[in-house]
Amino acid sequence: MEPNVRPVQLGFPRTRVDAEVGDRPDVPELVDRFGRVARDLRVSVTEKCSLRCTYCMPEEGLPPISRDRLLSANEIARLVRVGVHKLGIREVRFTGGEPLMRRDLEGIISHCAREVPGIPLAMTTNAVGLEHRVHSLVDAGLTRVNISLDTIDRDHFAKLTRRDRLSSVLAGVRAAARAGLAPLKVNAVLMPETLNGAVDLLSWCLDEGVHLRFIEQMPLDADHAWARSAMVDAQRLIEVLGERFMLTEVGRKDRSAPAEEWLVDGGPATVGVIATVTRNFCAECDRTRLTAEGTVRSCLFSDDEIDLRDAMRSGASDGDLATLWRGAMWSKSAGHGINSASFAPPLRSMGAIGG
Repeated sequence: MEPNVRPVQLGFPRTRVDAEVGDRPDVPELVDRFGRVARDLRVSVTEKCSLRCTYCMPEEGLPPISRDRLLSANEIARLVRVGVHKLGIREVRFTGGEPLMRRDLEGIISHCAREVPGIPLAMTTNAVGLEHRVHSLVDAGLTRVNISLDTIDRDHFAKLTRRDRLSSVLAGVRAAARAGLAPLKVNAVLMPETLNGAVDLLSWCLDEGVHLRFIEQMPLDADHAWARSAMVDAQRLIEVLGERFMLTEVGRKDRSAPAEEWLVDGGPATVGVIATVTRNFCAECDRTRLTAEGTVRSCLFSDDEIDLRDAMRSGASDGDLATLWRGAMWSKSAGHGINSASFAPPLRSMGAIGG
């Protein structure tokens, strides 16, 4: 076994307690060897989920993380504070699994809001049960939500998610809109079985006044069944949507934004397309990720993670944690390499990483 490496669960091979920093410049920000700066923090708060989407979760769910290995609300807030005050983070998004599976989610958000006032606190959710908690989450300090919804066809939804919960998700979308969470975005993963329903989904989102973004399926499924040849790509989607809507390409307003925007029927409404596989934006990536166990993951597709949880519990100062985090990001790869012959998917699935 390599020094400073120990085996862990949930599908990834190793967690490091240090990282090579080489000739890293002496700057406080999260820079990498290719000149990118991470300012967008994704924080996974749980591995649990109320759905079992085929492109994300195994049917039986992920192995549970024991309570002592999961970051507490105080630990999450401390790491968010370190990210903002010492490393230049400018946006925080809570992910999972499904964040709503954390009973103390309101406490996590309120603690972070006190530690980093003025920083947007967003959440990516499947919205199952959101209608019952949205007001308490807004009161805690939540400012935005992205809601995962791949189809408005009940049968397709049940098949894709292995759960018949479409009505709860739709109620969650509407509750978020009524609560004033804006901009309200819906994320839809492109799948062969739902492509024919893409027009209906876009029509529904236009009627509801929410912004829809389609996402190319990535090789992050727990069953490792993803195949490039079977994936629905962005070009095919545009062709299908173009049969019903007039689409005018706008592009990206922000270089680091993942979605390319298209005006729908002349605007002002737009639809976004996140073409991670066929039009990757790795060169502009500004994200850093914390797993639910408190490890830094510099890229969705890297199996190397730097352990902040154990360092924190062993008495590390905020400065020490920032140094470890900087080292993790310095070694970030140039890109995911999905289209290269040597590509191997990460051992963790999306549900175990956090979106």
